[in-house]
Amino acid sequence: MASPAHPAPLPPPPLTGSARTWGTLALSAATFMNVLDTSIANVSLPAIAGDLGVSPTQGTWVITSFAVANAIAVPLTGWLSQRFGQVRLFVASVTLFVIASLLCGLAPNMAMLIAARALQGFVAGPMIPLSQSLLLSSYPRALAGLAMAMWSMTTLIAPVTGPLLGGWITDNMAWPWIFYINVPVGIVAVLVTWGIFHKRETVRRKLPIDSIGLALLVIWVGAMQIMLDIGKEHDWFESPWVVACALVAAVGLVAFLIWERGDDHPVVDLTLFRNRNFWAGALATAVGYGLFFGNVVLLPLWLQQYMGYTATQAGEVMAPVGLLAMVLSPWVGKNIGRTDPRRFATFAFLVFALVLWMRSNFNTQADLATIMVPTIVQGIAMAFFFIPLVTVTLSEITPDRIPAASGLSNFMRITAGAVGTSIATTLWERRATLHHAQLTEGLHHGNTALAQALQGLQVGGFTPEQALAQVERLVNQQAFMLAANDIFYASAVLFLFLIPLVWLAHAPHASKGSADAAAGAH
Repeated sequence: MASPAHPAPLPPPPLTGSARTWGTLALSAATFMNVLDTSIANVSLPAIAGDLGVSPTQGTWVITSFAVANAIAVPLTGWLSQRFGQVRLFVASVTLFVIASLLCGLAPNMAMLIAARALQGFVAGPMIPLSQSLLLSSYPRALAGLAMAMWSMTTLIAPVTGPLLGGWITDNMAWPWIFYINVPVGIVAVLVTWGIFHKRETVRRKLPIDSIGLALLVIWVGAMQIMLDIGKEHDWFESPWVVACALVAAVGLVAFLIWERGDDHPVVDLTLFRNRNFWAGALATAVGYGLFFGNVVLLPLWLQQYMGYTATQAGEVMAPVGLLAMVLSPWVGKNIGRTDPRRFATFAFLVFALVLWMRSNFNTQADLATIMVPTIVQGIAMAFFFIPLVTVTLSEITPDRIPAASGLSNFMRITAGAVGTSIATTLWERRATLHHAQLTEGLHHGNTALAQALQGLQVGGFTPEQALAQVERLVNQQAFMLAANDIFYASAVLFLFLIPLVWLAHAPHASKGSADAAAGAH
């Protein structure tokens, strides 16, 4: 980028003492609230749909509307923060998020709830990238890794807490409370953040609005998110609706890239991809997160649908993933400046591969302890995943471009999570169909094992029809377990293939990167 005519003003010095502690807590609480809302409504959909008198399929728009609006807003963070200032934008974002949460809880019908969720998703967009940027500016260079550790713990724990908390609130209170709980948290976060950071506002620039770029962004991201949401339900490209969304997304993306490259004030700064550390780090984070999130969705689905677990029990199985992540993240943060972060990221991918390989050996007799062990071990991988990769991604980005870089990398991560979920669940069902066909090939009326099983069930009091239905249920359970094993194994292999991508980045130096962003060096 061209050097400005006047030297940029020096950023404020790092915070110290209680101001830094309270600032970190406020920023982390806002981030936690944001990430929590991406998953908290999932388990409450049946209750919401029933209460508002719509089908569960229509109820999924409660999730989709948030995801589409959020995906559009996240990459706009860099442009918005330059126009309005990072602190003002963050405080406005959290304030509007609280108002939107209140509107969600008060919604009298599904149309109002979907509109409020879309508003909530859009205003939430800048919160995560700006919380990263403001945290980095609050810590001295030597503690930049610790700042990212504090930030990453909220993004690691919230997706796991969401379904557990959402299920409990829906069962014991009422579904509007999954939105009302944001109100007190958001108000405290706004008051504390403004009190500490309002004198540390960044320089604002009167940038013109790239209306065409913004319109193209809305079109292609919206079409892609809708395609991912309705794809499985409509058998993907067998449906003209899915094909239409895919075409709109593809054409819109190409037009968007061409327009943004030629615009003087683009809404998304694509020149960031000229930096090797940014694109390598952002791509490794996105693909790794897509694999991780796809499997995070798949495991509780398998447990609930084919292993007899309730939603709360499945949530309890997933919850321990945060234990080792919380313990190890501060250690990783403190040592990230002394160790090549690419080594830490490599270790994370190896542990993820180990965890998924362990899961690929599950069977229908797997007890709670067997299922829990990989989940606990996964916490190690999560601690070594986000912090090093964020460090690599932002290591050669100047402080004024960190909101744009963080926004773009988070957009890639969120999008990859949606893609990973769609691919994992679709392949799971297709592999299950294949395994079901293979398992039933030998089950014909002349099969001795089948005859003995049916006879045994009938002796136990089943009618012939009930006995056949029971055998079919067991075959189905086995087919979906084998399909889950396939997905777990393939994901383990893909994590190993990600390791070379991390090493395409340069080794971040102590004088560069997110540490510099913390110190405000140029």
